[in-house]
Amino acid sequence: MSRKPDRSVEAISRHADRKKRARDRPGNSPLRGLGTFGMVGWSIAVPTVGGAFLGLWLDRVAPQDFSWPMALILGGVVLGSVIAWAWVSREGPDRGGEDQ
Repeated sequence: MSRKPDRSVEAISRHADRKKRARDRPGNSPLRGLGTFGMVGWSIAVPTVGGAFLGLWLDRVAPQDFSWPMALILGGVVLGSVIAWAWVSREGPDRGGEDQ
């Protein structure tokens, strides 16, 4: 008597493989884009506002010919942009060379 391979075992195995691939590589979603947008905004806003407050304090403590708040706001924007750029490049679509 010849025995046929059980088709249900193969089907279950294929189904489990598909689920694992879907879990390992989530697709793009609008919420993910919104989260990225928010992260980039906070990455720039926090150092900029922090620079402004630090600049106001330094204007009272150590006055100079230039404006501390303006200099540190600019520094905060640059620092925040670098942080946001690094975060986006790390979380970008290619994810640092992972299999697609």
